[in-house]
Parts: sequence; C-alpha cells; structure tokens
Amino acid sequence: MNKTRMSRVGEEIKKELSVLLQREMKDPRIGFVTVTGVEVTSDLQQAKVFVSIFGNDEQRNASLAGLQKAKGFLRSEIGKRVKLRHVPDLVFKLDESIDYGNKINTLLREISVEGEAKHD
Repeated sequence: MNKTRMSRVGEEIKKELSVLLQREMKDPRIGFVTVTGVEVTSDLQQAKVFVSIFGNDEQRNASLAGLQKAKGFLRSEIGKRVKLRHVPDLVFKLDESIDYGNKINTLLREISVEGEAKHD
C-alpha cells in the first residue's frame, strides 16, 4: 500500500483519538494521556497507538487498562469520524521516549554541574 496513504490514515486516527480521549472519555482510570503516534499496517488491519501517560507506574498501568477496556468504543467512534472501509484494530503501546529523553537530559545536567565544580 502507498506509504503516503498509510501515514495520512495514521495521522487522522491520531487526531481523532486525541479529541476522543480529551473530551469523550469518562473512565476515571484514564488520566493524562497523550497520543504521540499511530503506526498503521500496510493492509490497514491494525494500528499501533503510542501513548504517553503522565504519572507513576501504577497510574500508567491503570490508564493502559482503561484504554484497553475502551478500545471498542474508541474504534466505533473512529469509524464514524474517519471514512474507511475497515476500521483498524487498535493496539495501545506505552511510549517511553519522553521519559528516556528526560533521563538523558538529567544525566547531562549532572555531568555539566560536576564539570563546573571541577573547574572551580
């Protein structure tokens, strides 16, 4: 399938999921969730939804469980909003790249402070 169409479908699903999670979800388990990316398979049968969740590990696991439980609702709403012959199955994955970036940034700051302390 055309890579351009796959990326357009992924971006459209990402946009609609962001709106749905922000405005339509009533589940208290789902905390501060941000959709960071969507990868759609070439046959449009499956969409990996990468989410970043603010909070500790317990809150993240609860939010992921809430998203898994709401998968049917989210999929049906996407079907109403995005004109596709077949709505892809949603697979939620935790995106840890933001946490990894923060960890690297903290380490670099520590190295910088140590370097300044040695020069003084």
